[in-house]
Amino acid sequence: MKPYRDILSIVLYPIISEKVLNNMEEKNELEFVVVRNANKYQIKKAVEKLLGVKVVKVRTRIDKRGKRAVVRLAPEYSASEIAARLGII
Repeated sequence: MKPYRDILSIVLYPIISEKVLNNMEEKNELEFVVVRNANKYQIKKAVEKLLGVKVVKVRTRIDKRGKRAVVRLAPEYSASEIAARLGII
């Protein structure tokens, strides 16, 4: 895997759905579409740098939109506040 020159180019855009909003409040998670060849470590570093938060866990899956990354934030950060800051809720 070749390293990215700009780690911020890994995260493409956030995903908003009813299920994501539920997980945002219950599990403190955000979901993003990311570049397909990014690994979990790169996604974690990109989200931490982009949003200024601490990431606890990253889960990924591939679907028709591309590669999705579900990112769980540390308890001291609120996923709802981060989403509001991004303007997605």
